Order: sequence, then C-alpha cells, then structure tokens
Amino acid sequence: MNKRYYVTTPIYYVNDVPHIGHAYTTLACDVLARYKRARGYEVFFLTGTDEHGQKVEKAAQTGGETPLELADRVVKRYQALWEKLNISYTDFIRTTQERHKKGVSELFRKIEAQGDIYLGAYEDWYCTPCETFWTETQLLDGNCPDCGRPTDKLKEESYFFRMSKYQDALIEHIEKNPDFIQPKTRRNEVLNFVKEGLRDLSISRTSFSWGIPVPGNEKHVIYVWFDALTNYITALGYPDDPDGLVEKFWPAHAHVIGKDILRFHTVYWPTFLMAAGLPLPKTVFAHGWWTVEGQKMSKSLRNVVEPNMLIDKYGIDAIRYFLLREVPFGLDGDFSHSALIHRINSDLANDLGNLLSRSTAMLSKYFKGTLPAPEAGDDLDAAFKEKFAQAVTLVDRHMDDMAFNKALQSIWELVSAANKYIDDTAPWALAKDEAQRGRLGSVMYNLLEGTRIIALLVAPFMPDTAASILDTLGCDSENLSLEGQDQWGGLQPETAIEKAKPLFPRIETE
Repeated sequence: MNKRYYVTTPIYYVNDVPHIGHAYTTLACDVLARYKRARGYEVFFLTGTDEHGQKVEKAAQTGGETPLELADRVVKRYQALWEKLNISYTDFIRTTQERHKKGVSELFRKIEAQGDIYLGAYEDWYCTPCETFWTETQLLDGNCPDCGRPTDKLKEESYFFRMSKYQDALIEHIEKNPDFIQPKTRRNEVLNFVKEGLRDLSISRTSFSWGIPVPGNEKHVIYVWFDALTNYITALGYPDDPDGLVEKFWPAHAHVIGKDILRFHTVYWPTFLMAAGLPLPKTVFAHGWWTVEGQKMSKSLRNVVEPNMLIDKYGIDAIRYFLLREVPFGLDGDFSHSALIHRINSDLANDLGNLLSRSTAMLSKYFKGTLPAPEAGDDLDAAFKEKFAQAVTLVDRHMDDMAFNKALQSIWELVSAANKYIDDTAPWALAKDEAQRGRLGSVMYNLLEGTRIIALLVAPFMPDTAASILDTLGCDSENLSLEGQDQWGGLQPETAIEKAKPLFPRIETE
C-alpha cells in the first residue's frame, strides 16, 4: 500500500502581519506532517501566500510601491517566521508565481468550456476589506455582516460561475461523507447554509487590475477566491502534472483552516472542483479563534500576539507545545502569558524535564552512566510497559482525529506514570541493598526506555526537545520514525548515557 498524505494550510494574505492565528494553523499542519512522516507516510505539506486583490492594490498605492513589491516584502515575514517556528513544509506557493497563474487560467477555461461560466452584470453591496459581495438583506445596519465595516453599492459586468447547479450534488456529498467537514458543528452550519439555496457566484472584477486576467477578456481579473483556492492543485503542478504530484497526492487529505474562511473552502471550492471534474478533498478542518486575556485580538486594542516575540521570550518548543495542548483543536481558545508560564513550569520543567534529569542522575550515580540490562520484571513493570503500548495506539487515533490536545494528554499520562514508577520502585532504597542490584538495574532500564518512547511520541510537537532527549539517551536523534521504534526494548544495554542538562528552566514570575 502506498502511504501518502497531503496537508495544506490556507494561503495567508500579504496584507496581514503574521500573528498567533497564522502560527497556530501552520503549526497544527506541521505536527500532522511530522507525525505522518514518522509513521512512514510520504508527505506533501503546502503553505504559502495569497497576493492578489483590491486590498493589496490599495495598500501598495498608499505605500507608494507596486503590488508585487509589497508582496515580495511581506512574504519574507511569513517565511522567516515559519523557519523560526521550525515548520517543515514541502512547498511554499505564491499566487504571483507563473505556475499558479497558469493553473488558475486553465481551471477557469475548463469550467467555462463546459458551460458553467457565463458573462452577466452584478449589482450588490461590496465590502473591500472582506472582498465579498452581500445582498441588501445580509447587511447589518448597512454594514458588512462579517467585519462590521461600511459597504459600497457596486454595479459591474462580471463573469458568473453556475454554483446553483451544484447545490444538490454538494448536499449529497456532505451527507455521504461525514468526515468532509470537521468539526461536526461546522458541518451542520455549512449544510444549513447550502440548503437555504446557492446563488451563482460572481468570479471576476473590472474595478481593479491586480489579479490574474480572465482568459480571452483581459479587462476582467479573476475573483481573488477563485484564484486563491486553486493554489492547492497548482502547487502540485496542475494542469500538466510534470512531476506526477497531482496524480500522487490529489485529493488532499486535509485542508486545515480558520473558521472564518469555512464557506469558501466547503461551498465555493468543492463546487469549482465538481465543475472541473476533479475529486474533492477528503477533509476540511476548521479550527477556532484565539482571544487574548479574554478579549478579541485587534490592532486597535494593541493586543495582537506577535509570535516572534513569544518565541524569543519562551523558546520554540514551549510555544509549539502550549498552542496545541491548551485548547481542543476546533474550539476557540484564550491566550494568556500566565497560562503559558504555568504549562512551561508544570508540564515541561516539572514533569518532562524532571523525569529526564532524575533518571539520568540516578543512572550516573548507581551505574556510572552505563545502561544495565533488564532482568525479568514483576507486575509493576508489566503494568508500566502496558501503559506505553496503549498510549501508542491512543496517540495514533487522536492524531487521525486532529485531537492534538488529547494526543499530548496521552503522552503526558506516560510522563506521570514514569514519575510515579520512580516513587513506587524507590531506586534510592534498592541501591542500599547489594542483593537488589539486578532489580535496580531493571528499574533504571525501564525508566530510560520509557523516556525514549516518550521522546519519539513528543517529536512531532517538540522536535528540538525530542532530539535533545534522544541525544542524552545515546540514540540517533535524526531518526524520529515511530515505525518499529515505538515498541518496548529499543534501548541497548551498555549504552553510555550522560547526566541530562535541564530541558526547560523554570520561569520565575514577578
């Protein structure tokens, strides 16, 4: 069986500054990609930037630069942050790249050739910040229902996509494929929306020029969402597929997005694909939003959490751990420095850090840092080992469900079990009795072998920390594969294991 996995982040708008929300989505995809690789999958992990549209054109004019100069400048912020966050993406797509423009034009042509795109005129209320048209009835006090800002009445010639034609097919697809939209609450929301009736969608603009021209009618540019969503196939090489990546990886296994762009991904995108005769992605997973100390993040409140600053202050792996441990993926979460510090001190310094330093210090003290071979164990040992076998299965299930916090919870139950095993076996008491030397050796082996498995399970979330633990244990820290390495007995007796340095120094709060 060919094990392949294709995961995508949304493409981020170059008119934004990267914030905690962008980091959160990208991090979730990175953890998923790393986990699947560790499980022996060939993984394609895509991220990138959305660089067309009226907002970019306006911002560039205001700043006295061309839209492409603005995009070239801003894209570096995302690329630098992903490097800093240790994001292991396969490809970074920009919608200004030729490969993308070519694919978008081809998709447009294909849908037009089959009669699903026609020329008409559009008149409705347009919100420039959201780049969305609204009907009179959808407005709230004359303002955009999404962002609350004023809208303008626009009438322009436009190409339309016959989205209404695919209403029944989309309803049927959602109902037949319960995993297509996750979590379930979002699925119900989309179904209700589609059942209210789909209108044909305006997919071109003439009021600005920064975009991909409509094939055969260059005074129109292709609507930014038709352009942006197509990135998921153009990055693979659609339509020509020179490297066979479309054949290999499409349909995507998971589009991971924020809930604010759910409709575009679960109504527009699947109907475009249906019209083009292309398979639909297997899952669109919409996660929640982060508030900050209970308040919505906004520039005016000056409470936008800047990821670079967080990493500089607390370290990469602490941030990676906190964001996916604190909140069930799919629900809204609240960011606070006190919650982050609490997680670092209790989970990372006390639980995991302490386990490694206690175990290696005792090995150093009782066996001069050389790992003894284990003897036949007792019921306590058997129960301890069984916990690891169960956790490996649980973590696998949670990762398939994108329940990252539950996966981490299962791993931390192992950390607690190992710390409790130290208390239950009391190595310091065994060390006083020469007759218990063999038993002491077994206890030390079990502790360090348990720590090795914990390091491998934690690696997708905290790659640097895992590598550091494996280095300490004398293992190959480059090999993070779980295939065959998640079984008990991987540590070789006689391995030299040094006394560990603290993994996570405690943070003293004022």
